[in-house]
Amino acid sequence: MAAATPDAAAAPPRLVVLASGRGSNLQALLDAIADGRLHARIVGVLGDRPKAPALARARDAGIAALALRPRDFASRDAFDAALFAEVAALQPDFIVCAGYMRLLGADVLAPWAGRIVNIHPSLLPAFKGLDTHARAITAGVAEHGASVHFVTADLDGGPVIAQARVAVQPDDDAAKLAARVLVVEYPLLVATLELLCRGRLTLQGNVVRLEGVPLDTPLQLAANRVTA
Repeated sequence: MAAATPDAAAAPPRLVVLASGRGSNLQALLDAIADGRLHARIVGVLGDRPKAPALARARDAGIAALALRPRDFASRDAFDAALFAEVAALQPDFIVCAGYMRLLGADVLAPWAGRIVNIHPSLLPAFKGLDTHARAITAGVAEHGASVHFVTADLDGGPVIAQARVAVQPDDDAAKLAARVLVVEYPLLVATLELLCRGRLTLQGNVVRLEGVPLDTPLQLAANRVTA
């Protein structure tokens, strides 16, 4: 049976964004909400770096923003527990990792299974972790891109929902390739979240479903939409 699609007049789903950096994906979400491409409301931005520009972007937009410092906690688990206590207090429907640079533990993720996603700059499962663009060039791949996936405790290892692809050019360096990937990251994240917020995407076990139908392969970005 297909997943129910919320009425357009219903209150928009509440999003919490986790971010560690400049917040360009956060800005893409804010812009998409403002112009009606994303039926959602960002209710908080949390992170691990108090001086991260993403937090300033959030505050400039009138959104609650808070960073906890990992060094203030006795362990990674203690930090994660404190961070997710703040997340839970905001009562989000979904959590979006948008440039959040820390691994999350299984204990804090368990209550949010199927409701927390991440955007990663590679065509997963290729090039998990850091320095993806330089590694793609070194490996000599013809295509590179970005992926949105459900988050698990495995590094960039959760079920992949959707991807956007770019060709690797002969004269690419890491910076050139990163810039082209960033162009497709924004619409990829927005389009995927729109499906999630409309109730059209779900996770059952490790299987991503669109309208209740299992996806054999990730959705692909085309004309700012993600399709099978």
